[in-house]
Amino acid sequence: MRSVTYSMNVSLDGYIVGPDGGFDWTEPDPDVFRFWIDEIRQVDVHLLGRRLYETMLYWETADQDSSLDDAQLEWTALWNPLPKVVFSRTLTSVQGNARLASGGLAEEIERLRSEPGEGEIALGGATLAAQAAASGLIDEFRAIVYPVLVGGGIPFFPRDERRVDLELVETRTFGSGVVLLRHRVTR
Repeated sequence: MRSVTYSMNVSLDGYIVGPDGGFDWTEPDPDVFRFWIDEIRQVDVHLLGRRLYETMLYWETADQDSSLDDAQLEWTALWNPLPKVVFSRTLTSVQGNARLASGGLAEEIERLRSEPGEGEIALGGATLAAQAAASGLIDEFRAIVYPVLVGGGIPFFPRDERRVDLELVETRTFGSGVVLLRHRVTR
């Protein structure tokens, strides 16, 4: 059965965006960007909340930008054909290889898990991840921790989360001081 992974950049104090909604502190260095390229290669489908979907729309046409470097072009070539499912109460249409979710999150994940495939079901966006975590649907948490304190904003982990026991699977420190913490849910 395919696993559901939740990966996001996060500040050391636990936020994916700061109190002003900004996330300029998450600009990846080349090593961190390479990590994200390698991550996306393992994904069969990406589930996104509206805000993350709108942020990632840039990549739908980024390959037309002549200033992109080879790594950015590689990311675009992987991201654009990747199937995406967008959860939104306000959007009426989506672009690229995306579709609006037709049902609830649990039903969508159950359907995707029953389909053939080896790749991961990636989950992005704190609100969507909070719903998945509350239902016990996340198999692995991947926090890419940046050495910055932002003092508030949208948390990586939901604040009303029940206890979830985790097994450390991997840690990696990048030259920029960014640290990957990869934990699998123990069931």
